[in-house]
Formats: sequence, structure tokens, C-alpha cells
Amino acid sequence: MGRIPLPLIAGLLAGALIIACGDDEPGDAGFETLAVPDDYATVQEAVDAAQAGDLVLISPGVYNEAVTITTDNLTLRGLDRNEVILDGEFTRENGVKVLEADGVAVENLTARNYTVNGFFWSGVTGYRGSYLTAYRNGDYGIYAFDSVKGQFDHSYASGSPDAGFYIGQCYPCDAVITDVISERNGLGYSGTNSGGNLLIVSSIFRLNRVGITPNSGAYELCYPERETTIVGNLVYSNSQPDTPAIDDALLAMGNGILVAGGVGNIVERNRVSDHDKTGIGLVPAPEESPADTVPPDDELKRSCAEARNDPTPDPASLPDSVLWQPKANRVVGNVVEDSRVADLALGSVGVDLASLGNCFADNQFATTAPNALETLAPCDGPGSGDWDDGPLDLPSWLTEQHPPSADYKTSPEPESQPNMPDAATAPPRPATDVPPAVDLAAITVPDR
Repeated sequence: MGRIPLPLIAGLLAGALIIACGDDEPGDAGFETLAVPDDYATVQEAVDAAQAGDLVLISPGVYNEAVTITTDNLTLRGLDRNEVILDGEFTRENGVKVLEADGVAVENLTARNYTVNGFFWSGVTGYRGSYLTAYRNGDYGIYAFDSVKGQFDHSYASGSPDAGFYIGQCYPCDAVITDVISERNGLGYSGTNSGGNLLIVSSIFRLNRVGITPNSGAYELCYPERETTIVGNLVYSNSQPDTPAIDDALLAMGNGILVAGGVGNIVERNRVSDHDKTGIGLVPAPEESPADTVPPDDELKRSCAEARNDPTPDPASLPDSVLWQPKANRVVGNVVEDSRVADLALGSVGVDLASLGNCFADNQFATTAPNALETLAPCDGPGSGDWDDGPLDLPSWLTEQHPPSADYKTSPEPESQPNMPDAATAPPRPATDVPPAVDLAAITVPDR
């Protein structure tokens, strides 16, 4: 499938879930607007002078700085998404870093050429990134870590070796990603040990090494990944050989939606096409020298707040490796085509696949691995058949050679992206009303 023109993308997103910014009740009516560069020469100076509830409004220009926000409930906004540019010049770490400041919204600007992340929230309750563009950044594009109650919408990310969009180490996350485009990254979306009212909906993931990959591992807290809902996305051609890529992106290259050791995820009504390996695959996540063992099933509902208080295991008691199994995932009502290995797949090693409790139903597809997967693992009633007929050959993935990572510094500049409406006149809207309610039942399989 070729590149979709921007007018068709706009039509796709308009027909799906649209969450507008600036339409809800504004924040404190007593806010002040701090203008850059009219009132303050740099963005950081304006941010440092702002009080909770204020609006920092940035005029078009290239700002060679890294911005750190530690004040709650700020709104940081550019007047023109494509012309308000934070540029790290490949020497600064993060374009915008929100550090333990709740309710911060960042809107309508671009972050490029940072050595780590474009936009980054860490340790917060309440966050929102809207109408953002992140490209040519050395780790992630738009990133929330150890944070809850969030929203990423109407945003674009490309040219990151890790993920264009990432939400990690939270349960329940209470977060929504909607109406975003992620392309030419190692991973379109990655979420390690995240989930619980975490929705990835009505978005486009294309031309990455891997499209969407929720995953588990004890190298971050709150393991395993669980209960992410992936609905109504357009996921195609994620076998791109010339992107920057971390090792995991190289290993998993060629998959559309790949649940790696995740539990209880819902994958429904997505359109997935043109992948060298699987369209939708459920696979284990191997981990060498783990920091802990896999928790028992009766601990899967423990919150991240509870789990972070657990004592640190004695390293001498830990195994050399663990295998995070994909369990109790539902793959329903997707349209999947043109996958060179299998449109739908479930695989692991050293375990009875039937015992993992995954199910597949009502999908449109041509091939599965093992064969007849919807009969082997239906979502209604017991399955039947031979699990050894046409299994997914996971060991071969470990020995395959892939094109090496490209230099993120040479990633292409994206096309101009749509601006936030009324950026010059809308009042500040801090992230105190997130996540939004999403009518999942109203989301259909997107058109091509």
C-alpha cells in the first residue's frame, strides 16, 4: 500500500473519533498569557515565570533550547505548529520535559533534532499533547512514563529509533492516544508494562519497522503489560528497512500489531495490511538477566502504586532469563491482509498454546499460524484442531538478518501538519479533564 495523501488522512480521522482541543471549559479565568519572544526572550524564561493555570504562547521561530516544566497546570502552545520549532541541534536531550508537574498541556508546536525525546512527561497525574510534531529525535518522539490520566491527540511522530509514541510503566494508565500518525520510526507505538483503561484508537501507524507493540519486561516497574485496547487503527507497511531502530525493532521487524508478552489486551476492528511477518501476532517477550520473575495471575489486578512498594528481589534468587507469555488477549473483527508469514498468528516456546487463553474471532484474513487459528482458539466455546499444524516459527526470528539502523539524524523532514484551531485566541486548557470518554462501540474498521 502506498502513502496516503493528507486530504484522505484528514477524511479518515474526521470520520473516526475526533477529540477537539479548546472546546471544553477553560481553566482558571484569572490566567495570564506570557508571550515568547515579545515578553520573554526564550521559552524557558516564560515557563519559569508562569504560574499554575497560565498560558505560554510562542510566536513562530526556531528556538534552540531544551524546555523543562515543573509548574502544575501550565499550557504551553505555539501559534503555528509547523513554524514554532524547538530545535535541539543534536546536542540537547529533550525538547519539552514535564517533570512531576501535574496537568501540563503542550500544544501546536514541533520538536526536532533532540538526542533523547521530543516531548516527555514523567511522574505526573494529568498530561496532554495535542497537535504536536516530533521528528528526528534520538530515542522517543512523544513519550509519557510513570504517568497517568493522559491524552495524545492530533499529533505526528517520525524518525525515532525507539517509538514514535510511548506510554509506559503505569497501571491503570487511564490514557488515550487518538488521531495520531506515526511513521518511519523503529516502533510506531510501544508500551512497556502499561495498560488499564489505555486506549489506542483511530490512528495511523505506517512505514515503521513495527507498527504497534505493547510489551512486558521487568526492566521497568508495573509488569506485565496488560489491558490495552487497540481499536479502529490503520496499520500498514511496517517493514520499513531504512528507519532508525533499536535492537527490539530490528528483531521484531515486519509485524503490524505485535503483542509481546502482554496480557488481556483487546485488538478489534483495525485494518492491517502489507507486512513481511504477521499482521496481528501474539508472541512471548524473552528477557535476559531479569530484575524479577513473572508475577502470578492473581496479582495482575494490582495497581502500579501497589507494585512499586514491593521489595527488590535478591539477584541471586533470579533465573538467567524469563519468558513473558501472551495470555488472555482478544483479537476480534479485524481486517488483515497481505502478510507474508501469517495474517493472524500465535506462537511461543515451551508452553501449551491452548493454555494461554488467547482468542480470535470474526476477523477477515487469508492465513494464520498455526493453521485454522480461529477454530483452535475461538472466543466463544472450546477450540478444536491441531496446534502443531503450521506453527509460527519464532526461533527463526532470532537468527534473521535485517537492514541495520539508519542514523536518526538523517530522517526526512515531514510534510506540514494541521494546526490547532484558534491557537491565538483559545484560553488555556490544562490537562485536568483527561482522559476523554471514548465511545468504542462507534468506531468501525477504517477504510483503506
